[in-house]
Amino acid sequence: MTQVDFGRRVLVLRRRRIAVRLEWRSVAVCAALALAVAATAVLALMTGSYQLSPGQVVSALTGGETGLVHDIVVEWRLPRVAAAVVFGAALGVSGAVFQSMLRNPLADPGVIGFSQGSYTGALIVILVINGTYLQLVGGALLGGLATALAVYALAYRRGVQGFRLIVVGIGLSAMLRSLNTWLILQADLEVAMAAAAWDAGSLNGVAWDQVVLGGACISVLLLIAGMLSRPMRQLELGDDAAASQGVRVSPTRLGLIVVGVALTATVTAASGPIAFISLVAPQIARRLTRTAGITLAPAAFVGALLCLAADYIAQHIAPTPLPVGIITVILGGGYLGWLLFTEARRRL
Repeated sequence: MTQVDFGRRVLVLRRRRIAVRLEWRSVAVCAALALAVAATAVLALMTGSYQLSPGQVVSALTGGETGLVHDIVVEWRLPRVAAAVVFGAALGVSGAVFQSMLRNPLADPGVIGFSQGSYTGALIVILVINGTYLQLVGGALLGGLATALAVYALAYRRGVQGFRLIVVGIGLSAMLRSLNTWLILQADLEVAMAAAAWDAGSLNGVAWDQVVLGGACISVLLLIAGMLSRPMRQLELGDDAAASQGVRVSPTRLGLIVVGVALTATVTAASGPIAFISLVAPQIARRLTRTAGITLAPAAFVGALLCLAADYIAQHIAPTPLPVGIITVILGGGYLGWLLFTEARRRL
């Protein structure tokens, strides 16, 4: 059989009639990022008002500790660390889906309004029925999907171009932010303060039930995203080229939009909108792996590492404890400025 030269070293995994081709560099990058996530997680579990050693953390995680050390690690700190990892991965994949589908590095669910739509849906659930976490997820999902539908319809002119969709999304996002502010101003003071604090994006108070339920939803969505990753990469070639390769363009694009919005909505329902991770993670992953397009697994690992590191900075390095969303806005704002500057120079 003739060997195909892909120009880069690849790893081929075969099982019966199924074969998966992985680039060695992407595998190595994912492994390094996984080690960085694990090291940062152990550091976060060690640090706090009650300092612990790495050995105590590992012993508590493997069932070797009881009493206070076990409670600190497993019951108090681990839910927050697990939430940062899972939610960061979800945001990284959500950003990768939209940036790949629209072929634009600015295609972020937060920038084009989907996060604001999810926040609006969740906010209505909080202010009107004071709903449970599951109802929050439903409200956030409906809000995000309604926003996606509105942006898609307003941007449609004999097809949808990525740049036009982003401009329409930015405008609709500004309108939704004004609506959210008005909703908060109409609410009772106590509820309004809680909703406003939640808008900053925080992992404070995240408990095991939210992590387990959110993690289960995100796992299913990540599995679906993985199944759609191949046609997603083919769509990067353009609709006509993808269709010529057997891709059903419209159903695939609809499925990717639903998965991307659902990932953002699940995170928003648990922690509020955590901005810029979905914008930054796919581009950092692409530069690390040096691939031509956006790949999901490296984006997920970068997103997990960014969210975990930002939450550590917010808790332990900032002068006062801050919501993680404020740190990601500061870091992401600098990245966005650098991205716009380099894109402008590249086109001169």
